[in-house]
Amino acid sequence: MRLAVLTSGGDCPGLNAVIRAVVRTASTEFGDTVVGYEDGWVGLMDDRRRDLYDDAEIDRILLRGGTILGTGRLHPDRFKNGLDQIRSNMEDAGVDALIAIGGEGTLKGAKFLSDNGIPVVGVPKTIDNDVNATDYTFGFDTAVSVATDAIDRLHTTAESHNRILIVEVMGRHVGWIALHAGMAGGAHYTVIPEEPFDIADVCKAMERRFQMGEKYGIICVAEGALPAEGTMDFEAGGVDQYGHQTFNGIGQVIGSEIKNRTGYDVRTTVLGHIQRGGTPTAYDRVLATRYGVHAARAAHRGESGKCVALHGENIELVDLAEAVGKLKTVPQGRYTTARALFG
Repeated sequence: MRLAVLTSGGDCPGLNAVIRAVVRTASTEFGDTVVGYEDGWVGLMDDRRRDLYDDAEIDRILLRGGTILGTGRLHPDRFKNGLDQIRSNMEDAGVDALIAIGGEGTLKGAKFLSDNGIPVVGVPKTIDNDVNATDYTFGFDTAVSVATDAIDRLHTTAESHNRILIVEVMGRHVGWIALHAGMAGGAHYTVIPEEPFDIADVCKAMERRFQMGEKYGIICVAEGALPAEGTMDFEAGGVDQYGHQTFNGIGQVIGSEIKNRTGYDVRTTVLGHIQRGGTPTAYDRVLATRYGVHAARAAHRGESGKCVALHGENIELVDLAEAVGKLKTVPQGRYTTARALFG
């Protein structure tokens, strides 16, 4: 049997661990061969592929961030219009099943292919942890660790200068990174997309700290956070060519507003793509490896239209339909827990 694998969407720590696990499992358990398509769906449509072997090179990629296959994005219309080309390329390469590694957009593409008769197994990937039907996605733990380390470091410099420091982290539509990093790093306020914020409440929390003798504050902000209606002027971003939301720097806007209202010295740090890069944590390596092993087994068994998922301690298979169409957002109760620590 011949399997194919690709990585699509944003890069993420742990992608190489999945690729390694797919190749080694396919080879050692079944004697299958594996081909990798380069740069995501684009490589599949353009038939840019290379054979992946269970050798020393594939073994060492476990430690590396990014993806040896490259990744990219493709407009949904072009992807759907290329169905016949995708089918032809896979047939020419002798591919029996495809393993698509990516976030919600990639898994939607995988479902489209499966619905049109192409055997596909999905692997959920995103640092945002927003894929439905799985407890955690790999890459999330690494992103939280990076953001937490940044917050840890900002405590001392903020305290030394009697400043309020704002840390803007990734999170278009969900606030999992901000919530976890804010809690782990001891941020004094956390702002997430699921809960529109009142800037007056944020200012009050900072003023309370200074009144109590704490001469600094740390605020963790998800990039997709928005103010409650009527509380603060803010012009939201638009959408890019792929339909993804763009942003106007909510962290900087919040910082300017706090400075204008309170007079405190405020600085903003935007972590951006630092959260995506570098070596994956041990947790992400293990989770990604487990996903890869189970995806290879599912593909070999012909279980198309499925996605591997973490449920408790177990890796299980769910329908791709369960993994797409609805983002996994932060429950209100989880944010209420974090609010107990604000100020």
